[in-house]
Amino acid sequence: MDKRPEPRHAAEILVRVWGMDSDGRPFFQNAKAGNISIEGALLSGIAHPLKTGDVIGVQHGERKARFRVVWVTDAGGFRTIDAGVKILQGQQSPWQGLAQSNTLPEPTGKNRRRFPRHKVLFPIEITFDDSRRSHQQTHATDIGGRGCYVETLMPLPIGTNVNLMFWIDSEKVRTTGKVRTSDPGVGMGVEFTTLDDHVQERLQHFLQKLDTGFANREAAKQGG
Repeated sequence: MDKRPEPRHAAEILVRVWGMDSDGRPFFQNAKAGNISIEGALLSGIAHPLKTGDVIGVQHGERKARFRVVWVTDAGGFRTIDAGVKILQGQQSPWQGLAQSNTLPEPTGKNRRRFPRHKVLFPIEITFDDSRRSHQQTHATDIGGRGCYVETLMPLPIGTNVNLMFWIDSEKVRTTGKVRTSDPGVGMGVEFTTLDDHVQERLQHFLQKLDTGFANREAAKQGG
């Protein structure tokens, strides 16, 4: 009954957990993750109500990802719960090394992306055709040639049309977008809807340079 396709790591690790609880209130707290694998974990000590299907953010060290709550149980302590979570498609496990695996399964079918996403802090401006709405100067934390994910406690509803502006080197790029996923308390996924193919290719190349530069700096710090 308990056969699992991926290895598990029994040791508990400290993580940061955030999102919107089932009462509609944002939360941000420390918790413990145990029984971890590339695909999921058992989170214990959650002091906020959650329900099956909620999407939350989980961070370990400098790495973070979005997970879906698959089950919840009373932990037996004062107002605390345990929750089983499973990583969302396209996310990279924040405890990948501890899960005793060096690679994630390759996405298949409709989840295979033409452009891989890069985990970089990428400045982006979000505006609206309705000039009365406030502009948002923010950062995408997960971006590729076809779209990005913006972490925010108050994401826009699915289907919202937005205007986007960002820079590729010294060139200002403008495009339109549509909100495709909206995770309360965590963030939203935005698809670039009018970005030309050649601009997508240039953006992807630019992101690769940023990612490589960041990786080299991290390696230099660790070596020093």
